[in-house]
Amino acid sequence: MSGTTMSGTATETREGTLKVPDASLCYKIRGRGPLLVLLQGGAGDAEGFEDVATRLLDHFTIVTYDRRGLSRSTLDDPTAAPTIQTHSDDVHHLLAALATEPAFVAGFSFGALVGLDLVSRHPEHVRLLLAHEAPTPQLLPNPERSQAVQSQRDVEEAFRREGPAAAMQQFAALSGINFADREPGVEFPRPSAQYGANIQFFLRHDAPTARTYELDLAALEHTAARIVVASGSTNRDRWIHHCADALATALGAQFVEFPGGHNGFVTHPAAFAARLREVLGG
Repeated sequence: MSGTTMSGTATETREGTLKVPDASLCYKIRGRGPLLVLLQGGAGDAEGFEDVATRLLDHFTIVTYDRRGLSRSTLDDPTAAPTIQTHSDDVHHLLAALATEPAFVAGFSFGALVGLDLVSRHPEHVRLLLAHEAPTPQLLPNPERSQAVQSQRDVEEAFRREGPAAAMQQFAALSGINFADREPGVEFPRPSAQYGANIQFFLRHDAPTARTYELDLAALEHTAARIVVASGSTNRDRWIHHCADALATALGAQFVEFPGGHNGFVTHPAAFAARLREVLGG
């Protein structure tokens, strides 16, 4: 795959598969306007941004994809554990294939770590990065830093000891995820057939690599003007919000709040999409 034309109607959907080192990535493209890549957190795949993406199609050409190891994106070696750098290299290959100029990138939670690594090592691809609640406890003072890292370890231990349901319940409490706080009329989609396998892959591989990953702050300082750091407006007492605040301070980057909490794009899709258009200038 050498490239894709970004013309067509806002509702037209183009899907494809891109071979990258040691994996094959499935992606989806739709909309019109400047390219915007949405990077999911957790076990989310290309369908996870549905409610927000549909509200952006008249403003941006939206690219979503299944992270390697999730849903339709397969690994050549199913036992291989990807790193944050591996995931950001995947986005680098996607953008090299699909884009002819720098793109907007919006990453959420784990996806925000991938976006930060992308802009630090492949800045030529990024027009502007929105990093929403990246888990970066390295920036927190102790004892909050140690407590945050231990809480991440506790989620992984709950998965080993009690299984994915218990681990994700603990993860939701840790991150301030509140599904009861949502816009009127929002209905959450039923989990896909791949969701159970995705959760297990995330907890077995991606969660531990997120916990041990450390930002290259020196590299990020060179691209700080192209980074907007974001957090949920209902998460101000959470360590994940404190991480965002500390990241913006460390880089001298713009800090903005979005509706809802860690999963605001799911619980407040209309307000979230409007805020995203405002921040990106769509």
